[in-house]
Amino acid sequence: MSHAGRSHLDHRAAAPESIACYVLTVSDTRTPDTDTSGRAIRELLEGSGHRVTGHAIVKDDQEAVVSHVTRAIADAQTQVVITTGGTGITSRDGTYEAIDTLLDKRLDGFGELFRMLSFQEIGAAAMLSRATAGTASRTAIFVLPGSENAVRLAMTRLILPELGHVVQQVSR
Repeated sequence: MSHAGRSHLDHRAAAPESIACYVLTVSDTRTPDTDTSGRAIRELLEGSGHRVTGHAIVKDDQEAVVSHVTRAIADAQTQVVITTGGTGITSRDGTYEAIDTLLDKRLDGFGELFRMLSFQEIGAAAMLSRATAGTASRTAIFVLPGSENAVRLAMTRLILPELGHVVQQVSR
């Protein structure tokens, strides 16, 4: 195996196994009882041995989203923030813009891969998703759609397999 081929394996081996994550649902209509996407993220994280440092539901309002995410980033315990909702193109969808103002670096590949995988499931409508990811103050941020199916796809195929590796790289 080439040196380049070993590098990502070495990084993965050095990655922390349990990551502390904050989960934020962005929605004008979801309640704790109907927040199936936020619940799915928390259950998938905990089922994989990660910790949920907190979770909340906030209205689809850019200032509210920025405020919640900024507080989560400031919490020294939180290594990753995962949001769900507000990534479409309606006039109320502002999560992408809110998070974009906070990012130091963008992980364009996350959104690209998510839309590719989503295309395989839902076809051309996948282009309407503005799922994204990046880093802010040495914290990884993943911005997911509000659909529970989309959340499960992103978590199982992209986020959970690389979460430790992403945190290991962001903390360097």
